[in-house]
Amino acid sequence: MKEKFLLILAIFAPFLGFSQEAATGDVSTADKINAWFKGIADPVASAVFYEIPIDISDKIKGIPIVLIILVFGAIFFTVYFKFANFRLIGTAIKLIKGDYDYVDSQTPEGEETKEGKAEGEVSHFQALTAALSATVGLGNIAGVAVAIALGGPGATFWMIIAGFLGMASKFVECTLGVKYRDVDSDGTVYGGPMYYLTKGLKEKGFGGLGKGLGIFFAIMCIGGSFGGGNMFQANQAASQFTKLFDISDPNATLYFGIIMAVLVGIVIIGGIKRIGAVTEKVVPFMAGIYVLAALVILGMNISSIPKAFGLIFEGAFSPSAAFGGIIGVLIVGFKRSAFSNEAGVGSAAIAHSAVKTNFPASEGIVALLEPFIDTVIICTMTALVLIITNDANGLFTYGNIDSADNVIMNVTGEHLGGVDLTSVAFDSVIPHFSIILTVAVVLFAFSTMLSWSYYGLQAWKFIFGKGKVSDIVYKVIFLIFVVIGSAASLGSVIKFSDSMIFAMVFPNIIGLIILSPKVRDELAKYKKALLKK
Repeated sequence: MKEKFLLILAIFAPFLGFSQEAATGDVSTADKINAWFKGIADPVASAVFYEIPIDISDKIKGIPIVLIILVFGAIFFTVYFKFANFRLIGTAIKLIKGDYDYVDSQTPEGEETKEGKAEGEVSHFQALTAALSATVGLGNIAGVAVAIALGGPGATFWMIIAGFLGMASKFVECTLGVKYRDVDSDGTVYGGPMYYLTKGLKEKGFGGLGKGLGIFFAIMCIGGSFGGGNMFQANQAASQFTKLFDISDPNATLYFGIIMAVLVGIVIIGGIKRIGAVTEKVVPFMAGIYVLAALVILGMNISSIPKAFGLIFEGAFSPSAAFGGIIGVLIVGFKRSAFSNEAGVGSAAIAHSAVKTNFPASEGIVALLEPFIDTVIICTMTALVLIITNDANGLFTYGNIDSADNVIMNVTGEHLGGVDLTSVAFDSVIPHFSIILTVAVVLFAFSTMLSWSYYGLQAWKFIFGKGKVSDIVYKVIFLIFVVIGSAASLGSVIKFSDSMIFAMVFPNIIGLIILSPKVRDELAKYKKALLKK
């Protein structure tokens, strides 16, 4: 275990030094943390988002290789599975309703499982909400705002396309997550890309490759749990909270982070069952309130919706669009969509692996609903609200970004975080809705951190083993990063969060493509069981 810990430490060691700015000067503790973390985020982002040089404009000098891999994989899965991301939506809805629970507990032909008993820890609905709690939330509220502010209305179109394509990626990875999971004698489930990369590729004769990809994925997943699944959530929740109550204390976000860390710590001690029990209540409730508010605003401005869609289509294909024309807007849209729904990243497969079923494809079908709910529906609603309210009230200028820290600026030059911009947009139509949005943001951040703590812990266990000491060490580090995220700047947090989450794409997509025939076999097996019953 010691050697494995030193391996991870060696990978992140170049970035783990306090900058001179953070170590000296009369600055607040929060400022010191932010200056230190900025020194970590910049080099990590440069490494992960290495670009193929293509001089498109003064703002776009290349296309990130990781984005090319992500898009290629999503298109490949969509075609290979004959557009299952569209054909199986009806089946997915019936599954989460429980219509096919009796099938899940049966024994697949040619396999040895206990008839009438499905292995796993949570229901289809709980697995879906646990995974959705890691995606539906600040990615939709703050991430969409960043995409629109950076790339203009056209970024929405590419986010929607990425959402539809991502449904196929999610189907593949979650099917494999269940197929190659480990189940202990006490019923505890361990699953995710770490397991299907090592076990699945070994079956294909690529044992060495699978082991290497599995370890790399696990390390990046741990980093992702600290970044996008933790720091980004804490950062935006702290920002919205302090802004709402106009708290000027420079250490206020730090104190907020400490309180949030305590609350998260209370829940994550209970594991996936407690996490599932909490998220199945929190996510539908808060998502419902947020979507209802968005629908109210869209209903009040129904005559402006056609114009908003016109701006979306125009911006999606305009050579003069914000942030580098068509390619620039496409990059922004796909990048923020992937950050929001995590399709192709592999993280959701960890939560879905715990589902009670004997048919892996059944959970893959359920999982394809995630990008649809997260991106196609909720992200689109947020984008429409932002576009319509900005068109009516001139809240911000598209592409008006502080390049030094990648922070949105309004028309007066005031710096805004992603969630701040969405809050201003909602407040411009529903006065004081920012109070409700603050509650939603905090709860969304809370639920996302719960799910990502489970993701990171599973990856941690894959490397360091399944023991109580290992669990405690990870959870303590995770809670420390809640505090760091609350105090760091949005620009630095987004860079680090994107880097860690997108780094997971490299090993995951490679494995998914190689193992696609296995998923095809599982889908055929499940279809046969449905027809039989």
